[in-house]
Amino acid sequence: MDMSKTSLKTTVEWNALNWRKLERAAFKLQKRIYRASQRGDYKVVQKLQKTLMRSWSARCIAVRKVTQDNKGKNTAGVDKVKSLNPSQRLKAAQNLKIDRKANALRRVWIPKPGREEKRPLGIPTIRDRTRQALAKMALESEWEAKFEETSYGFRPGRSAHDAIEHIFIAIGQKKKYVLDADIAKCFDKINHVELVRKINTFPKMRRQIKAWLKAGILEGDTLFPTKEGTPYAKRYPLGLSRFKGARPTK
Repeated sequence: MDMSKTSLKTTVEWNALNWRKLERAAFKLQKRIYRASQRGDYKVVQKLQKTLMRSWSARCIAVRKVTQDNKGKNTAGVDKVKSLNPSQRLKAAQNLKIDRKANALRRVWIPKPGREEKRPLGIPTIRDRTRQALAKMALESEWEAKFEETSYGFRPGRSAHDAIEHIFIAIGQKKKYVLDADIAKCFDKINHVELVRKINTFPKMRRQIKAWLKAGILEGDTLFPTKEGTPYAKRYPLGLSRFKGARPTK
């Protein structure tokens, strides 16, 4: 077989994908998960989540988010893979699945803005990032139905500007007390058992999340175990879209 022709064919196939159609298909499933979560029908939620993660549309979108849309698309993990060409993206989408395995993260130190000190940045492999993007699409649509309307952190379609607007409207012309609180080393001390219990997802996803939490961090030639906290010092913004306007079916 002529490998150059095979590569050209898969490249053309990836570039010819109808992204609007794929996004509509994935978002339709996400809305069904969201509505089932609102109803408290968690058997349906988990069934739809599995369907979403097996779907061709969600797998393609997850790969595109990581390898094309994300700012860290050219950042290598421990496998030293920096980027994928269209042919490799198509193959990655075809092979993408939750398999309860995880590679260690590569740790680098980056400076804090305006300070001399540096903070650690954990970089997963592209393979792990695509699987995390896929899992996020499924879990996020469930949890968006549960979050408080006034919470703005780490949510799709929301930002600090939305929080500022809400505060401005709430305080009006009246005097108010504002409490500014910060949990020291919050992400460094998260209890793995309690986190997995809180997520309360189906067994295969639960084991995959445990694998990511326990993956360890590779700094130079030294592997550091991760017994607590999240090994990901930086969040990868891989959400598909917002769920505003979705309503439970009657």
